Amino acid sequence: MISNISKRYARAFFEIATEKKQLECYYNELNQFASIVAQNEDLSDFLANPVFDQGSKKGVVKSIIGKLQLSTMTISFLNLLVDKKRIDILNDIVICYRQFMDETLKRVRVNLKTAFPLSDNMQKYINSSLEKLTGREVELFIENDPNLLGGIIIGVGDTLYDGSIKNQLNNMRNLLGEAR
Repeated sequence: MISNISKRYARAFFEIATEKKQLECYYNELNQFASIVAQNEDLSDFLANPVFDQGSKKGVVKSIIGKLQLSTMTISFLNLLVDKKRIDILNDIVICYRQFMDETLKRVRVNLKTAFPLSDNMQKYINSSLEKLTGREVELFIENDPNLLGGIIIGVGDTLYDGSIKNQLNNMRNLLGEAR
């Protein structure tokens, strides 16, 4: 569950990015920093722990920033999060920012599960079909799941299209069970 605080920080940074016409650039920078923190559990715990003083946290954040090529705006935003004791919600802020960006750029993220790897032509066909269905640019994430037996499952936002054989067999089993 993403908090309203995360949404407010994301919205503020997003509005600045919109003014400066740097939506994707600022997102990529913020996501890059958040990924580094998320990959290191000790670092993540350190930044989230209120026992450690802000000076230490700011020093660590500064040293990470020094290894990355970030804009001054992103650096200022990250420092603000440390100062306001909100650096621990950075992942939620990144998620909210991504949602705002996708909405503005008319994009949708689609998760596709399939039992077998899809050919390039099939991926292109599915991608173009989903773009027609949603009226948005589709960013397709494909996952192979041999437990499906066959068919595909497509997740577009909160909507799930389940065309898997496993689901169809479960539906038939339920129908036969009701017929008794």
